[in-house]
Amino acid sequence: MFEVHTLLIAGCLFAGAILYTSVGHAGASAYIAVMTLFDLPPLVIKPTALTLNIFVSSYTSFRYIKSNFFNRTLFLFLSIGSVPAAYIGGHINLPSHIYKPIIGVLLLLSGMRFLVQAMQTDKAHRKVNRGLAIFIGACVGLLSGITGTGGGIFLSPLIIWLGWVSVKQASGTVAAFIFVNSTAGLLGNLQSTSSLPNELPVFLVAVLLGAFIGTRFGITRFSSVGVKRALGFVLLIAGAKFLLA
Repeated sequence: MFEVHTLLIAGCLFAGAILYTSVGHAGASAYIAVMTLFDLPPLVIKPTALTLNIFVSSYTSFRYIKSNFFNRTLFLFLSIGSVPAAYIGGHINLPSHIYKPIIGVLLLLSGMRFLVQAMQTDKAHRKVNRGLAIFIGACVGLLSGITGTGGGIFLSPLIIWLGWVSVKQASGTVAAFIFVNSTAGLLGNLQSTSSLPNELPVFLVAVLLGAFIGTRFGITRFSSVGVKRALGFVLLIAGAKFLLA
């Protein structure tokens, strides 16, 4: 039998996966928030979040791409910049007293991003600026490799604001971006996989079940506005807790 502590973490990860995948994300910032709230060590949190991200984003991107919510050109040029940068970022392990404030700010920014994005409407599509896309990919990739996130929380509002994709297209494009980014980040710090918890299989089952539900409703039923508002408030609370802890 699994310990109650493990099941509580798995339940929270499950809920986070539902919410995030319903808007095309893999949920790394939610997983980081959950694991931090349950006092898992930072050296465990980073590789675990990336591993969960890889599995969830592979399934999520498949579902959204299959529904034709994907911009191949934008994904290609973002990945050209992000993959090597995420690999480099994966080599960087920050100490706890630095890591926690960064994650706190990251979650606060993510929360504000979701609240702002809930009020956004699609702009007229503009042609992708390939050079800018590579640069953006590199910046997001480096940051995601360092923090153990997939980068979607930074990327999706930016590419929507630039008018390169619709909100729905952003979901599939970002999900695929998260997959390659998370893989590169984990490969950049393979030795960190020795810190993966024994409970990882339980966590994987929880987030994949969440992804199954979240993508199903995100593609066919959910209005993303309500989900984004809920995520925004949750992340603001979590971010404030990490900064004040």
